Amino acid sequence: MLTNLQALLRKHKKAFIVFLILIFFAVFGRLFFEAIRWSPVFVDFFFKREIELKKTDKRVNILILGIGGERHDGPLLTDTIIYAAVDPIKLKTTLVSLPRDLWAPELKAKINTAYAYGEDKQKGGGIILAKAVVEKILGQPVNYVIRVDFRGFIQAIDLLGGIDVDVEQSFDDYEYPIVGKEVDTCGFEGEEFEKRATASAQLEAFPCRYQHVSFEKGLQHMDGETALFFVRSRHAKGDEGTDMARSKRQEKVITAFKEKVFSTGTLLNPMKVLSLYDTFQASIDTDIQKSEYDDFLRLFRKMQYAKTESIVFFYATENEKEIQTLLINPKPSEEYNNQWVIIPRAGNGNFSEIQNYASCVLIKDLKDACPIR
Repeated sequence: MLTNLQALLRKHKKAFIVFLILIFFAVFGRLFFEAIRWSPVFVDFFFKREIELKKTDKRVNILILGIGGERHDGPLLTDTIIYAAVDPIKLKTTLVSLPRDLWAPELKAKINTAYAYGEDKQKGGGIILAKAVVEKILGQPVNYVIRVDFRGFIQAIDLLGGIDVDVEQSFDDYEYPIVGKEVDTCGFEGEEFEKRATASAQLEAFPCRYQHVSFEKGLQHMDGETALFFVRSRHAKGDEGTDMARSKRQEKVITAFKEKVFSTGTLLNPMKVLSLYDTFQASIDTDIQKSEYDDFLRLFRKMQYAKTESIVFFYATENEKEIQTLLINPKPSEEYNNQWVIIPRAGNGNFSEIQNYASCVLIKDLKDACPIR
């Protein structure tokens, strides 16, 4: 059976586009290797033609959440929030990235707290609450939720022996947070600590909390930790400090990861394959049922030549009225618990413009003609 499986994988190893590799990162380890262990799934995979996943207007909508995990301060806060609309009819996948600092009035907190709040109330509540919050913001239904721990991301890349990534341009980030030192006092006490805690420049106030991350232009071999630095850097100098650049870096790492997973050295090594499965299984939380695994496999296969489109919501400060964005960064106030947040330009809690834009992009499929003004 293993020989047949290897032949199948070789035949279809190019069948996943960038989005589906993102899904692979989060769930494919569990889906595929469960299929290995339960052979009847393969019978359905080859002979069952209909894909019976939950759909909305023929689209399968998946919410992907990334968390820092146990080593991080706020381990269940979602650092990555992506709404993925998969259209197997038009062979198109649309990825909508939501900023983690977007304020959710119902939570009286940022949207990156939704999963953590839900899990704190009850096991499984994180998926339910995160789903509800994103549906309200976008005005679009969520069929499935996948939460992945970045710890699994690191371990998976290390299991593969690292990945090779083409860095488009050199950059430096002097404000990359050090895990476990998010609230370190750096030796300051009393009034001096209080003074520094309210300072606007936290890097200068608490330098021990941050490290310098640097990448040189060109092909780089990265272990798991380095790859995580590369995709999570948010304060790089110049163009690499933008959300768009960060999204492109994430795509590069995902693509490099995919190529390494489907290399002969990985597929012909059963121990490595099973280790990857165990890593993924321990690192995700999802509401996808085992009975739906085979349908997801067929969906991956069907989307072999699909087009991928990315949508990133940008924001402007209240003083940048000339910049046309759907989101703004208001001045800190008690309304937002004195936090740095992002809100709709239409007003706190008014997501109508965002919902109209999402409807235009996802349903009417008119991204270039969708109004921002």
